[in-house]
Amino acid sequence: MGLTAYDMSDMGRLAQLAINPQNGASREEIYLAVASLYRIQGAGLNQRERDLMREILRRLTRDVEMAIRIALAQRLAEDASVPHDLILLLVDDSIEVARPLIMHSPLLTESDALRMIADASVAHREAIAGRPGIGIPVTDALVACDHESVLLALVRNATAKISDNGYKALVDKSRAFQGLQEPLIKRPDMPIAMANNMCEWVSDALKVYIQNNYQMAPKRVDVALSEAATVLKSEPAGPKDPPADSAQKLIEKLAASGQLKAGFLMRVLSQGQIDLFDLAFARLLEVDLPNFRNFFYEEGVRLVALACRAAGIDKSVFATVFNLSRQARNKAPALGAKEMAEVDSIFAGYTKPAALEALKAAIPA
Repeated sequence: MGLTAYDMSDMGRLAQLAINPQNGASREEIYLAVASLYRIQGAGLNQRERDLMREILRRLTRDVEMAIRIALAQRLAEDASVPHDLILLLVDDSIEVARPLIMHSPLLTESDALRMIADASVAHREAIAGRPGIGIPVTDALVACDHESVLLALVRNATAKISDNGYKALVDKSRAFQGLQEPLIKRPDMPIAMANNMCEWVSDALKVYIQNNYQMAPKRVDVALSEAATVLKSEPAGPKDPPADSAQKLIEKLAASGQLKAGFLMRVLSQGQIDLFDLAFARLLEVDLPNFRNFFYEEGVRLVALACRAAGIDKSVFATVFNLSRQARNKAPALGAKEMAEVDSIFAGYTKPAALEALKAAIPA
């Protein structure tokens, strides 16, 4: 069913008024009247009536103040009962009008977003990139854009789902678009290997961030880490007391340059370099090596947790550190529910400085 005869007559008059306003009726009033009629009667309109109403609105758009169009878009932004084609009409308006609908309308589909990415302005693409919950087809299309502002809006959208291929493209583009580097590295779902690859061109501050926040370390961070590779190749695993001079010098050099971080500990531990791990960990905590080995391997899980918290090791990798270090020393790991509850309480209850203070109070001087 279409509109009643009265309604059709009413809409006909609106159409005529849209072309030639009379009796003091403004185009703004006509615009709002037609939009309201469209919204309310949308489900009952036939195709001819819908086409007529869209044409009226299109004719009026250029003559209606932006503030009025924005207000209408804001009213309709979260209304799920609005005719879909009315939403499409408004998102094709200027970005100021379109933005609230792009960001919030539940009626805007993935196909609509893909069409806008292909045809609409850069500003419209930026808004789509910031839309909550956008999926991989949309993010893949956005990644293909070469506008830094669009890519930056996407990377800053923590709810956007980005594919591995999308991340590869973003990492490549971050070489040219430096503004992408920090928000890309700090995304919680950033693949570890790709973050490490970025160490080849990001700033020193971001290299340090990667070292501290990703389990795997970059291949080329600085000259000191290049030297670390040499040490790792030349010195076999196994207890050495005292450590080789080259290892001592390496650790001191890393400490002096501010590169002795949790990321280095994770790297050498994962490579089986347990002596270098012990030496670096003890230096980081400013504890002598025999004392470190005694409390770390011979005492309970509490002191190990305090040491890891003080060193900046994330709780999510605590079990990995505990298990690998004990396997390297031929000690059976023992992390049950009780031990993990104690670990959780330490990471939740201590800051890094407080953990270091508690640790030093618990071990012999």
